[in-house]
Amino acid sequence: MSVVAVVVFVSLYFVDAGYGKFYNKKWGPAVNNKLGWVLMESPVFFAMLLLWLFSDRRADMVRLAFLFLFELHYIHRSFVFPFRMRGHSVMPLSIVVMGVTFNLLNAFMQGGWIFYISPDDYYPADWLTDPRFIAGFLVFILGMFINIQSDDIIRNLRKEGDTKHYLPKEGMFRYVTSANYFGEFVEWIGFAILTWSWAGAVFALWTFANLGPRAARIYDKYKLEFGEELDTKKVKRIIPFIY
Repeated sequence: MSVVAVVVFVSLYFVDAGYGKFYNKKWGPAVNNKLGWVLMESPVFFAMLLLWLFSDRRADMVRLAFLFLFELHYIHRSFVFPFRMRGHSVMPLSIVVMGVTFNLLNAFMQGGWIFYISPDDYYPADWLTDPRFIAGFLVFILGMFINIQSDDIIRNLRKEGDTKHYLPKEGMFRYVTSANYFGEFVEWIGFAILTWSWAGAVFALWTFANLGPRAARIYDKYKLEFGEELDTKKVKRIIPFIY
């Protein structure tokens, strides 16, 4: 998974994933954007539930806490976020299939570690008061807040019927042009810390490999579209003050 993440990271600097701002008919047949997001994100939600259900560790409170946080993200991403989207854009089915494939692999990686592979005593009963869990939990919640807030800022940039493009400037958009991606990256860094696992770390790596190049393309697009309105000395792509 780590090796493939590096390949994806490099590839996405040369090929735009054809959804959202970079939708392209060359990616093949498309479906409604809302439906596409549900189809792409919901399988991981159900796969993780099944991995928990069939595990003999399903009553373990620490692992239940991991499950709750993981599923909290995907409840929003699968069943809330899509239906708050405006407009009538579409998403290529090929993107949906690739998303489903990764999400299922990731569910098996996270759920496999948490519920099956990790040693029985790796997460003792007092793990929920361990500094790693507490720090990771706070980082995860902060990332989720930034992600949801940033999506709301983008969603409310223009009123119904307005077709003009605007540069988002509120919240973390003061520091990066892809604040929503930054929030999601922070979330999964937090999850990696609170689970203290290689599985979580690889997921955080994958998140950046997927979103970093896209954030760079969005940055370039904004530079062309908004010119001097974008303060390139202050505003970065996805990581404040760094990149």
